[in-house]
Amino acid sequence: MGLLRAVSPADLRDTPLTYAEVGATGDAELPAGYLHGEWTEVVGSGRETLERVAAAVFDWTPQRSVGLRVRATGSPREVGTVVVLTAGLPRLGYDIPCRVVWAQPTGDERGFAYGTLPGHPESGEERFTVRLTGDGDVVATIRVFSRLATPVARAVPPVARLVQGLATRRYLSSLRRAATADAIRSTRSAGTGRP
Repeated sequence: MGLLRAVSPADLRDTPLTYAEVGATGDAELPAGYLHGEWTEVVGSGRETLERVAAAVFDWTPQRSVGLRVRATGSPREVGTVVVLTAGLPRLGYDIPCRVVWAQPTGDERGFAYGTLPGHPESGEERFTVRLTGDGDVVATIRVFSRLATPVARAVPPVARLVQGLATRRYLSSLRRAATADAIRSTRSAGTGRP
């Protein structure tokens, strides 16, 4: 895993997670001993927007928005799916392996959480949810608890944290774009008479 290696997601199906607090991104309080983060944003309104944003979440759109390549054993709709996200160039990339530990593909709140596998620069869990409120708002939330795990990440902690913060902001930006993408296309099509 890591630099210059192409990890197969299928080879990691039975690999243990690198942390004990599995599913804790769904708890009211995130576990002690980790850095915590939570970002919440209203990205639109209405059921159609919920559908668009949920589809983006389950299509790995946030991860792709930061330039990560995605290789997975299945959909993030399924607990147990292993995903290897690769940063960098195809042959000189850094593999970032995770496993889906929670998924809710239907209802007014949808999303998934994945936890870290050996070789990930951090140890912990990240959860992506989108929810339709009673007032009709569509709210995207990203919750994470993590600590630096690899020698490279521990050697440059401020850089590792900066990268994580930038990635999270890009994740939310991609979900805002997903909330409006089809609506913009429909308006343009109706205005021009083209499909």
